[in-house]
Amino acid sequence: MDLGLKGRRAVVLGSTRGLGRGIADLLAAEGAALAICGRNEGDARAVAEELKLAGAADASGFGIDLGDAGSVSAFCDAVERRLGGADILVLNGGGPPPGAAADIATEQWTRHFQSMFLCHCEIAGRFLPGMRERGWGRILVCSSSGTIQPIPALAMSNTYRAGLIAWAKTLSSEVAADGVTVNTILPGRIKTERLDEIDAATAKRLGKSVEDVVEASRMTIPASRYGTVEEYAAMAVFLVSARASYVTG
Repeated sequence: MDLGLKGRRAVVLGSTRGLGRGIADLLAAEGAALAICGRNEGDARAVAEELKLAGAADASGFGIDLGDAGSVSAFCDAVERRLGGADILVLNGGGPPPGAAADIATEQWTRHFQSMFLCHCEIAGRFLPGMRERGWGRILVCSSSGTIQPIPALAMSNTYRAGLIAWAKTLSSEVAADGVTVNTILPGRIKTERLDEIDAATAKRLGKSVEDVVEASRMTIPASRYGTVEEYAAMAVFLVSARASYVTG
């Protein structure tokens, strides 16, 4: 099935590794033009070069600190200069440090509000006018199942990701008539470095082995295994494709 992504300009946040990289890989295979970004600009540029060889119509690497409003604004300016806008936004980012809701200092809440919420609103705000004018756009928020069933000791992640879902749901109804879809994907247990870190932290907190924690998690999953990055990315790329034009909200 042709997903209709050839030549589409896609901005994928947090795309130097993990779930974001998986999405970028599949978009490249579909012939999209990519803006790859991460904290380290050198890493982003290296990934961009790899994706050009993998079939991307174009790929450029950018450094961005989602926790710095100035960096976010500069990133948007750079993407505008390089790509001339964006047809697809994949709003993805790393998680904050673990912590119980009652133990997190106000300063931490404030700092991560920028990196987990405001940055995504600003980036969408910069590229939405062009999408609406052209009558075509895709916004995908990469969230977590912790927004439905809070994950212990991940209070900030549970809270801010839930807020971002509410924002995305509201936005979806505002832009649907202009040909722009807005969706959120809520993965459960997908095998990544981040999940390895969470399992290790859980094992330490509970005084158990990592193997026991993984087995306990596996037993709660109908498929009895963790998902793969490739499986997650396949769903994500469909949602930002031309074939998902009637899927929004």
